[in-house]
Amino acid sequence: MALIGVMTAVTCILGPLVIPLPISPVPISFTNLAVYLAVYVLGTKAGTISYLVYLLLGFAGLPVFSGFTGGIVKLAGPTGGYLVGFIFMALIAGWAIDRFPGKYALQAAGMVLGTAVCYVFGTVWLAGQLGIGFAAGLGVGVIPYLPGDAVKILFAVMVGARVRRDVRRVMEG
Repeated sequence: MALIGVMTAVTCILGPLVIPLPISPVPISFTNLAVYLAVYVLGTKAGTISYLVYLLLGFAGLPVFSGFTGGIVKLAGPTGGYLVGFIFMALIAGWAIDRFPGKYALQAAGMVLGTAVCYVFGTVWLAGQLGIGFAAGLGVGVIPYLPGDAVKILFAVMVGARVRRDVRRVMEG
């Protein structure tokens, strides 16, 4: 449980950090990186629980969401679909990480698939909020973020695997 709390805290630290883009109401966020790391360190179930605790903290009004915001207004706003989509991203990425230990390409593929599912949720919600079509939503809420997400996935594979190994070694010893 302590590790769930630690990874929730990591998400609360990384989640509010954003890089705004002038072409989109969706900023570059580090929440997905925190989720990738959480499922690496904790596994699917505990990593997803860690994200759900973060989501509940934000829902309760703590400023843990992008741009140091929180509350139901953020969940109901243009980026709310992404916040919900991160649940599925954690489950899918975590499954791949747990299922394919040491097979980093398959783990990365799981993170890509989980991110794609998250993007579907986020884009449908964003498009509805902005009154635009799905394709236009992809242009505003997905396409600009793909290079950064690729870097985050590579970073998570490189760092996450090592942290997972070290944490497991400490827990066993």
